[in-house]
Amino acid sequence: MSVFYHPFEVRWSDLDANFHLANSSYVMYCAQTRMAFMKKYQMGVSQLAKWGIGPVILKESYSFYKEIRSDVKVMVSLEVAGMSEDASIYSFVHKFYLEDGTHCATSEVTGVWIDMKTRKMGVPPAEVLETLKSFRTEKTVSLSMNDVKSLSQKPQNIDPINLK
Repeated sequence: MSVFYHPFEVRWSDLDANFHLANSSYVMYCAQTRMAFMKKYQMGVSQLAKWGIGPVILKESYSFYKEIRSDVKVMVSLEVAGMSEDASIYSFVHKFYLEDGTHCATSEVTGVWIDMKTRKMGVPPAEVLETLKSFRTEKTVSLSMNDVKSLSQKPQNIDPINLK
């Protein structure tokens, strides 16, 4: 195994004012693809609740190549681009394809698992580690906390008086 695909049919409600797939729809399609992947491999919402963990996306970026319009079928892929040794940090690549194989967009996401009680980064159970390992390829990179710390944007708090 190396790539997971999830199908979508573009609906009217997925479009923006330019009559093509809205930016928010790209985000939702990627999130749904990840959840479909997790459900298929026994990591669905109910299982996550039993384990007391949840996925958190720290960074998500997109590159767009071709418009996706209404009433077409789209396949969104999920590839494991990177993971830490214990799978506490992960990176996925999603690619958007039309039925004829045209590659329309790519999304890259980096995330961690959160312990739902402590609300801090946690380590997923062995089942998650084994599933992600089974999707590794020769292109999958090893990730560490240094990769999380080096994400391009850092929080910059301001004085609340500036918000008025």
